Amino acid sequence: MADQMKILVLGAHGVTGQEVVKQAVAKGHHVRAAEMKWPDDAPPAGHNVERVTANVIEDDLGPIVDGVDAVISALGVPGDPKTLLDPPPLYTQGTRNLIDAMAARGVKRLVTISASFVVTHDRGPLLFRTTAIPALTRVLHQMGEMEEMLRASDLDWTAVRPGWLLPEPLTADYVVVPDVIPEDLIRTRHADLAHFMLHCVESGEWIRQTPAIARPEAEELSSSFEVVKEMLA
Repeated sequence: MADQMKILVLGAHGVTGQEVVKQAVAKGHHVRAAEMKWPDDAPPAGHNVERVTANVIEDDLGPIVDGVDAVISALGVPGDPKTLLDPPPLYTQGTRNLIDAMAARGVKRLVTISASFVVTHDRGPLLFRTTAIPALTRVLHQMGEMEEMLRASDLDWTAVRPGWLLPEPLTADYVVVPDVIPEDLIRTRHADLAHFMLHCVESGEWIRQTPAIARPEAEELSSSFEVVKEMLA
């Protein structure tokens, strides 16, 4: 088992964030779980989980960063058309605020979610490339700006670049390569992404790099119809 750590998880109630929290606690880590607003029906925090609220765009993040060993950012914007057309500055102003808070509090290690599609649109079935990718243009542009901010910082950062995310169980059996997922892959499970992000924090691997993660999935989970249907859901 890895040495016990105190980890701040941003976006802790999202699909990937919940997986990070669950897997981190199972490995004996203490988690400070942060959300902009916790829903009334959120389950109890549970053992080794400290629940906090924070708006990464507007708030001073120093208090929630203080005292942690590492930060895992599982933040993401909603996929509805209105938000995608005019996304909040989550990855730009939010990242700026996070970098400043971590620098001020002496916290160096950050693992965050980016996307393979930041650097290539030539992945996945044709319908996905001609419908989903154009709709994500503004979000992907923000992610690119986020990566540039990280490169200019003194943090020990890792920006993980998954494929199209998939809500299926953990396999811990995935492909990790530098920068861009392989041409024949398109999907990345939220649970596998969480597993790899936690591994990066525990191991110190992939510092100041952009590893890409994906895995082969059944055709019914990787088809044009499925990925577009998920986007429109």
